[in-house]
Amino acid sequence: MARPRSRGCRLAGVCGVPQGVPLGESNLSASCWSRLHPANMFNNYNVKFHHRKALTSPYPGSHIERSQVPEDKVGWLTEWEDYNPVEYTAKSVLARPNWADPQINDEGFSPKFNERDGEVERKSLNGLYVVENGRPRNPVGRTGLTGRGLLGRWGPNHAADPVVTRWKRDGSGNKVAHPVSGKNILQFVAIKRRDCGEWAIPGGMVDPGEKITATLKREFEEEALNSLQKSPEEKAKLEKQLQKLFSQEHFVVYRGYVDDPRNTDNAWMETEAVNYHDETGETMDNLPLEAGDDAGVVRWVDISEKLELYASHSYFIKLVTEKQGAHWSEDPGSECHE
Repeated sequence: MARPRSRGCRLAGVCGVPQGVPLGESNLSASCWSRLHPANMFNNYNVKFHHRKALTSPYPGSHIERSQVPEDKVGWLTEWEDYNPVEYTAKSVLARPNWADPQINDEGFSPKFNERDGEVERKSLNGLYVVENGRPRNPVGRTGLTGRGLLGRWGPNHAADPVVTRWKRDGSGNKVAHPVSGKNILQFVAIKRRDCGEWAIPGGMVDPGEKITATLKREFEEEALNSLQKSPEEKAKLEKQLQKLFSQEHFVVYRGYVDDPRNTDNAWMETEAVNYHDETGETMDNLPLEAGDDAGVVRWVDISEKLELYASHSYFIKLVTEKQGAHWSEDPGSECHE
């Protein structure tokens, strides 16, 4: 069964600003953030954070135009008495699929915001958020749109992005170094999304009651190995092979708010991106990549700054190359120096 994706398809262009990188008051380059941050930078630095894709129109999958929000009025601390956002929740959400909440005033619906609500996780990775007139408030600021848009949950909508990597090797099995930087080239499993045609990390939504580790593994199986179309025997074999990779030590690349064009004043995307690295290549060499679920194509992609990826995935991938000491740029000035 196809699940709602971790992020709606972007409008033209890719991650112009690294999502999750606070902007404006820090003189640290984006490439150096990973030297400092403990995956979630949102709470740990008193810096200014902007969302930009969450201000774009038309709203994905519709002709709805957001109310325009000037940059200096995004933050809730700035008073704006005339703020008059558009109200919009997609019909697909109002139809009450199993991944969506009821409307906020529906009889019998009393969500427990900022805590675990039965099987639904309503805590934010970024700490406590304000609840105003019974509705959760986007922690980053105004978006020009109230309601839920295409998102199922009021408040945070949790996703997971597994970044599976290996070293690029030649025919003799030796690591391949980039001729300019001299650093070894890292590869990751990328999917080409059916909905918008952009290359992406094979991620998706966290199901109610599901542990994030299970989501990461499940989404990779569904998107990159087409596990939903496999026989029980084939699926069991894949599970056994993947267990080694997903049970080893891993690197949490990012946890927190994602600047997503589907975000509204009352519903927003958050993700946990995790790197699983196959150092020898032996585990992934024996796994047949096959596009499934929402993926059109799946393949190993060489990592460099020239990559154009969906949403904030380029930034996540860059942090992984820093962690692994791999090639990213032909310009030494763009690298982070200790």
